[in-house]
Amino acid sequence: MNLPQGHLQRQRVLDAVETVLADALERELTGYARLEPQETLLLSADRAGVLTFEDGVPVAAYHTSPDRAGADALTEIASHGPYRLGLYALDSSGLDRLHRDDSVRVPPALPAEVLGGDQQLIERTTAAAPTERIDDTETEQSGLDAIEAFLEDESRIDGIKTRAQSEAESRADDWNLPVE
Repeated sequence: MNLPQGHLQRQRVLDAVETVLADALERELTGYARLEPQETLLLSADRAGVLTFEDGVPVAAYHTSPDRAGADALTEIASHGPYRLGLYALDSSGLDRLHRDDSVRVPPALPAEVLGGDQQLIERTTAAAPTERIDDTETEQSGLDAIEAFLEDESRIDGIKTRAQSEAESRADDWNLPVE
């Protein structure tokens, strides 16, 4: 996903991605959030999630490694953290081409559902979304189907657990900590 460089609005480390969603909604941000998992900082990995917004409402999602878009990217973003956040404002013309690509688009409330589950945030996001985006139930259902498929795929979940355990053991070894 190639985006023009936006104007940095906020940079910080956070545990919960729903904080990003709430912040973008409150700012009525048109731009994007770049989320780099802490493991990227510690292991020099090249892994980041990107969420784009229009007037504070999520429009698209992408994850760099593995290469995932749309609802699949949200499940990747949800499986890592804490994150280093960069929140950027960008003129909507810089996002137009991307926002027309159905493969990266997500229903407005889906990021809040997947990344936080905060019912109040889901309702606020839905209320702020343009009517034509709320009425797109086919896209929303495909996003929910992707999430359900991810949650039912025990091998992917086991893979995430295994990778997390391996990384934890590696860090413990690097820091000379005992491993149980």
